[in-house]
Formats: sequence, structure tokens, C-alpha cells
Amino acid sequence: MNPATVDKIVNALLYEGYILYPYRASSRKNRQRFTLGRVYPHVYSLAENGAEPFAMQTECLLRSHRDRPALQIDVRFLHPMARDVGKESDLPRESPAVIEPEKFELVPELRIDDRLYQTWQEAVERMVRVPRQPLNVLTGQSLDFSFCFPASLTLEPIQDRQGRTAGVIRRRQERLEGVCQVTVVPLDTEIFKITVRVANETPVEETELRNQEAIIMRTFASTHTILHVTDGEFVSLLDPPAVYREAAAACINFGTWPVLVGEKDKGEVDTMLSSPIILYDYPEIAPESPGELFDGTEIDEILTLRVLTMTDEEKLEMSQIDEQARKILERTETLAKDDLIKMHGAFREINSFDENFFDANPRLQNVAIDGIDLRIGDRVRIRPRHRADVMDIALQGKAAVIESIEQDAENRVYVALVLEEDPGKDLGLLRQPGHRFFYRLDEVEPLRRTE
Repeated sequence: MNPATVDKIVNALLYEGYILYPYRASSRKNRQRFTLGRVYPHVYSLAENGAEPFAMQTECLLRSHRDRPALQIDVRFLHPMARDVGKESDLPRESPAVIEPEKFELVPELRIDDRLYQTWQEAVERMVRVPRQPLNVLTGQSLDFSFCFPASLTLEPIQDRQGRTAGVIRRRQERLEGVCQVTVVPLDTEIFKITVRVANETPVEETELRNQEAIIMRTFASTHTILHVTDGEFVSLLDPPAVYREAAAACINFGTWPVLVGEKDKGEVDTMLSSPIILYDYPEIAPESPGELFDGTEIDEILTLRVLTMTDEEKLEMSQIDEQARKILERTETLAKDDLIKMHGAFREINSFDENFFDANPRLQNVAIDGIDLRIGDRVRIRPRHRADVMDIALQGKAAVIESIEQDAENRVYVALVLEEDPGKDLGLLRQPGHRFFYRLDEVEPLRRTE
């Protein structure tokens, strides 16, 4: 395994959807965040009759190379952190040695001099590592690995240019508790089914079960599971060998999907990434991408151009929302022209290119009509049968040249015709609209060269 390769992929996925364009706290799009990979508290899931999941399960196949392969499990997620802004109730005063929270009134936003402070939800990355275990120790039993992250509360004074305390930033996190359960079941002498179940056992007071903010603060967000084996290899669930196809289909994954991750060219099969975002085996970050933009509903080029067209006031709000948004803005405004051009797109792994590349059915070069083999450039007379519109009446009996022979998704064949008497015939041969007409084979008849 190349840890740098895996970390690059996981780090990008962890923050996918973290903040959406237009990258401002005032945007309605950013009022519902942390939507991917949520694992809710168990008691909340029960209160919702199971409509919201309290667990995420990964199942995959592992093939042993030797007698003592070992398995390591990492669970990574985001721990939401509420950032509240307080305005001092009384007149600003000298910066105190100790901040007194009761002196401040919570507000959605606060402007101090040329700075803007807003209420927001930040996040802290969490990782739970289940220590490496020999596979033979795990086989036939369940390993329950409990974990806990404590609650926290910090207060940071906001000072104006005169050094007086004019506000306060309060950051708080709720306690999180969970368990990672690992089971290994042998399917034969070489193949094992690995099951990793991540459950959220964080307690929630009954009075807070209807408070969505309280629930999100106790939720694992963007949960990912990374499995790594030594002296063994994982089997692709997307493209398993024929002998393991049935076993792969029987793997049950909910809330997530495992794929091979690493360097494909080296044939690495020792690491599996299980993500709430459905991926192919060996996902990669496009080399043209200058960095994360977090908004999975758009492409890098569009988002970058949109950021560049923001007003100064919009950029001010974006720059001060948090570190992630600030990096996007700084990177975008300093992006070199060549780097912007690269984001427009690129072709890969294509040795040659022709106009038929994007066609489901390549164009035919010849077709038989009334027993006569016709090719592009041959002459025909138009004999419309269906008379779908006035053009069919107008073109009845007209002589035309076959510009191309087309085949649709249902394998029906048509000829594209250009009228011989059309003053814009050259435009028709260049496939310009209004100068080509399409007819079925039974609506044209071949013309002899003398006609």
C-alpha cells in the first residue's frame, strides 16, 4: 500500500459536500451540510423507526496468501463542531483575562472593523484504528472495538483595532461514542468474508431527539472505512474472478461501497476503501485538478470561473467563513492561466481518434436498396411514404446525393441526403442544419448515372 495515495483519495472524499458553492454561510445551500456518510445515534434511529441509519456495514472478500495474514481497520469521519458568535451586551472594554460568557449575546453574524464573523459548523477529522490482528485470531469470533471522543468547549475573544474585546467566538463539540465490530468468516481454505460494522452509540437526551442541530452534533459525518491486509489480497466486488462471483454478490453493504484503492499499474490489492460515494476500483484525483472544491454537483472549471466572478463583498464573506473556504479562494485567485486551461478537459488512453469515437454504432459505408449496392456520394430519388410534413410533399421526386448512412439505437438505417439542386449544397455536405434530409431505405430509389 502507498499511504500517500490512499490518504489523498480519502482526504478528498471526507470533505465532499462539506461546503457548497457559492461558499458562503448566508447561502441557503449551506444550511444543510454533512449529508454524505451520516451515521446517526442509535437512540435517534430507534425514535425514527429505523428511517435514519445508526450503523454502516462493509462486507468484502479477502484471499489469504500464507498461514498468518493480518488485517488492519481504520475508520475515518468528521466530528461536527458548532461555531457560535457572541456580541458583547455592554460597551466594548479592555480585553479581560477571563471571558465571561454571560456578558455576550449570540448573534448570526458580527462585523468588527473590516472583519466578518458568522455562525457556522466546522468539523474535526477523527480516525479510529483497530490494531492489526492476525486473521486466524479473528476467524470465528467478533471483535468489538469501542471508541470515544470527548465533548469540548473553547472561547476566543474578538478584538477591535483598539484592542478592546467586542465579541467572542465559541466553539463546542458534543461527546461521541461508537463501536467498530469486525467479523471474519472462512468460505473455503483461501477465501474469507470480512464484515466491518461501524455503529454510533452516542447517548441523546429524550428532549433533544427532535432537535436536528443536537442530532447532527452527535452524528458521525462522511464516514469511511479503510481495510488493509498483509500477506493477503482483497477481491474486487465490481469485477470478481468467475469462481468468486457468487460469493461477491452475497456481500451485504449498506451506507457504503468498498473498492480497491492504490496504484493500479502495480497491481496493488492489499487495501480496500469503503465509501458512501460509489466509486470504481482504483479511484484517482484528476491531475488537472488544482485542489478540492467540495461541491460534487459541479465540475472544477465551472466552480473556478464562478468564484472568479464573485463581488468583493461575496469574496470577503467566503474568505472569512473558515480555513477550507479561504484556501479555495486563495488558490482560485492565484491560479495560472495554463492550470485553468487544463481543467477544460483531457483525453486519456486513446491511441487514435476519428469522428466515430462517440457513436454507439459507427457509420455504415454502404447499403443495399432494391438489390443495388449504394455508397456515400451515390445518387437517389426521394419517394416519401409517410408524408410527415410539407417538406415530404415538396421533396417528392427530387434527386439527391447520399451524404452519409446512419443507424439509430434500434438499428434502423437511414440515409442523409443533400439535394442536387440546392444552392447551398456545399453547406449540406458540411453537415450544416437545414441542408440535409433523412429518409428510410424504403423512401428512396437508386438513380442510374444517366438519369
